[in-house]
Amino acid sequence: MKIYNSIEEFSPEFSVALTLGTFDGVHIGHQSILNQLNQDAKKIGGESVLLTFYPHPRHVLFPDDQKLKLLTTIEERSKMLESYGLEHLIVQEFTPTFSRIKAVNFVRDVLVNKLKVKKLIIGYDHHFGRNREGDFDDLLKLSDLYGYGIEKIEPQKFQDISVSSSKIRKLIVNNKIKESVSYLGHSFCLKGKVVKGKQNGSKIGFPTANIQIENKWKLIPNDGVYAVMVEHNSKKYSAMMNIGYNPTFAAKQRTLEVHILDFNQDIYGEELRVEFVKRIREEKKFLSEQELKETLKIDEHKIRNLLK
Repeated sequence: MKIYNSIEEFSPEFSVALTLGTFDGVHIGHQSILNQLNQDAKKIGGESVLLTFYPHPRHVLFPDDQKLKLLTTIEERSKMLESYGLEHLIVQEFTPTFSRIKAVNFVRDVLVNKLKVKKLIIGYDHHFGRNREGDFDDLLKLSDLYGYGIEKIEPQKFQDISVSSSKIRKLIVNNKIKESVSYLGHSFCLKGKVVKGKQNGSKIGFPTANIQIENKWKLIPNDGVYAVMVEHNSKKYSAMMNIGYNPTFAAKQRTLEVHILDFNQDIYGEELRVEFVKRIREEKKFLSEQELKETLKIDEHKIRNLLK
């Protein structure tokens, strides 16, 4: 997959099958769009292209409200999109100026004149242009004038509920990690670098890797203990993760710590990928380190059985 850092960098010498949107989480709805996009690209003898935006439009349009957290960073999203067969990804910087482009001008100047779209695949709820004024009907009306084909993808549903990134975020915020997989079509994940911690886990026989997440918009699950799978150097390991403030040790900073089962390597400075499987319990303050240790042994037993 080729990545372009702006619309200006993209100069196709092939027929373009295009979709556009944020694609946060690359959930089953997005996967349906990508599947159709790749099929249509083959039909027109062309290649598949996604135009996405960074930062998220809401972070730009409402600079004083940065509460929206995202399922995927742009780097995570890129890798996932490639795994679903996308051939070209255009990451356009979203700015206040860009947001003011009228819908009809966006179609003419961007989609037609710059991106040379031949086939457009659009999700059922997609809006674009200034104040989100453009929708599928507008794109359909302009398709004859500009000579592109267009297709709308209906919502993907799970248990009669339409899937969306916002609904998946709510599931994770409400501790429904396991349920989120049905909507995502894959596990919720995060990536980070291993940094030095306070070594409290090692003192009680549960050494942990402290993971630092650098992206301020990345959604982090609630405080608690989780069953997770950890990927290190392309190999996966069962693990138990604690997110929170380590109240037994009176810590003041929120940390993400993972104890990798049956693992003994020095991995400081290296990157880990964590797949969340299930929330085991909430974080709590224990009366002693011994009580914490005994509870961690119970947690480990549960997690080993769950992940075996």
